[in-house]
Amino acid sequence: MEIKRAGSQPSGKGPSDYFTGTVRIDPLFEAAEPARVASASVTFEPGARTAWHTHPLGQTLIVTAGVGRAQRLGGPIEEIRPGDVVWFPPGIKHWHGASPTTAMTHIAIQERLDGKAVEWLEQVTDDEYQS
Repeated sequence: MEIKRAGSQPSGKGPSDYFTGTVRIDPLFEAAEPARVASASVTFEPGARTAWHTHPLGQTLIVTAGVGRAQRLGGPIEEIRPGDVVWFPPGIKHWHGASPTTAMTHIAIQERLDGKAVEWLEQVTDDEYQS
């Protein structure tokens, strides 16, 4: 058994190559091999968001606070709120983040395939975010 104590891992800033706006990433866990799962709590300030990206084995988001947005390529922008669980299937291009006026926190859970959990793509433009 292993217990990761709250506050025992430092917070990190979401890198500008992969995020627009102010984003804080709090690692939760990364399971040791042969397990593949990793998780973090991610907080987006109003207007902040990820770049477009995909996950080789999919991604689950559990919204814990605030109001956010999520979109898969070709689909509508969906509002997400605390208690919502969002699933992006493997290889589906998508983004997620806060609403324009309210911060949002979610727990992100994804698995690594051949050591990689995410493929980062281009930034979400302001026009795409506002549409």
